[in-house]
Amino acid sequence: MPELPEVETVRRGLARVTPGHRLEGGQVLLSRAIAHPADETAFLKGLIGSTLSDWHRRGKYLLGQLTQADGSPGGYLGVHLRMTGQLLWLDPKTPVQTHCRVRLWLSENHELRYVDQRTFGRLWWVPPGVAPESIMTGLCTLGPEPFDDSFSVAYLRQRLARSRRPIKNALLDQALVAGIGNIYADEALFLSGLRPLTPSDRISSQRLQRLHSAIRKVLTTSIESGGTTFSDYRDIYGINGNYGGVAWVYDRDGEPCRVCATPICRLKLAGRSAHYCPQCQR
Repeated sequence: MPELPEVETVRRGLARVTPGHRLEGGQVLLSRAIAHPADETAFLKGLIGSTLSDWHRRGKYLLGQLTQADGSPGGYLGVHLRMTGQLLWLDPKTPVQTHCRVRLWLSENHELRYVDQRTFGRLWWVPPGVAPESIMTGLCTLGPEPFDDSFSVAYLRQRLARSRRPIKNALLDQALVAGIGNIYADEALFLSGLRPLTPSDRISSQRLQRLHSAIRKVLTTSIESGGTTFSDYRDIYGINGNYGGVAWVYDRDGEPCRVCATPICRLKLAGRSAHYCPQCQR
């Protein structure tokens, strides 16, 4: 958490407000929030003077595209929010939050502020001419995006055919599909009628089709709802996501299933919680 819908919501917000704004200064309040360059002064120096032109998402990573003053590429500002990271679009006069880690001041009296209570998130400056994957190495291991044509039913069948691991664990594997985490794995499994412990190689072709469709459906629904907020996630204006109010099973253990009224069950699976309906997911 945040997962693909939350990161995509942040990306869309940043893509609306930051393009054309020049990075004019900054302050690093927690050195370990900067993954590259190792020196925080070099990180700020690489960014200052560049203009943010667009934002991209890969899995749960954000890439802010930079342009130099002469119009040439300026590299990227990379961000991974991890568990509790937030990117907030603020007036610089806004009081600094207790867990503020990085401040970036932009033209026209705007600030992009990185806040992170648990401090697991990281920021990168990727110099121009350098592939982001060579510095943000986590990008190299990501599987296809859930909405890409390469993420097909045939792809799922081929990847899961020889795997005995529970399907919930498989969906959390970012090398299988990028961006899905605990929340949307539970939700997709509910919609496809699969229990979290079902062995991956025991899923029929028909059920795989339903799972593939369910993944895309729950992600689309959550993006339309601005993501899910259970604790720390906020969009760039500090607003909560609304998907949690309509979640089928996630974080609803003991509550009645929205379809059959059977109490939702919760189990531990590889150190993570898994939620399911024992009646609808047989």
